Amino acid sequence: MPFPPPPLPDVVGARERTVHVVTHPEATHHVEGLVGGVHDSDLTAAGVRQALRLAAALRARLPRDAAVDLVTSDLLRTRRTATAIGEALGVAPRLDARLRESSYGEAGGRPQEWLDARFVPPPAVGDRLRHDLGVAGAETRLDVALRVYAATTDLLHHDIDHQVVVTHGFAATFVVAAWIGMPVEAAGHVTFPVPSGSITTLREDGFFHNRGVLSVGDVAHLDEGR
Repeated sequence: MPFPPPPLPDVVGARERTVHVVTHPEATHHVEGLVGGVHDSDLTAAGVRQALRLAAALRARLPRDAAVDLVTSDLLRTRRTATAIGEALGVAPRLDARLRESSYGEAGGRPQEWLDARFVPPPAVGDRLRHDLGVAGAETRLDVALRVYAATTDLLHHDIDHQVVVTHGFAATFVVAAWIGMPVEAAGHVTFPVPSGSITTLREDGFFHNRGVLSVGDVAHLDEGR
């Protein structure tokens, strides 16, 4: 089956654009040893504190008069993160289910050991995009890439100075891949490792419209000593 054409979003106008890709901070499934994905876990108490630090870091980075678009995965842990950010920036978050984490199907919310016993790792070569993880209902890498690419394409049609995207660790890779125009069929091996509570900064200049990846997975703002 052929791949659909890769989304290469056009930018309207000549303004500089910055995209801040945020991964939600510590969630209950992290500390309980459960499979996350689309399992609708909440932030822990530490995660709530980290969300406030994320919000403060973004407030410090963005000019006070900047136009801001805030879009988030609709899962609880990302919604709560986006709410903290929105309150700091004075903007209401928009929900987009396409920015959800990869679904692990029937493994979601179960103990991690349950998934580990059934998980089929992807091959080093071959069709990694359509690889079956061995768990009923689990998404393939291609499933995740196509929906996150589509969400990224849509948000980049907004002609706005700063965009904040609140998503998840695995899904964030495909936001960045779509940003740089990587064809979906080339995304079988790509990864941009980002920890929980991180900010990845992407920027497009207003003259050449070149797109850069300025930082990946920055967590300096989570330093409890600051």
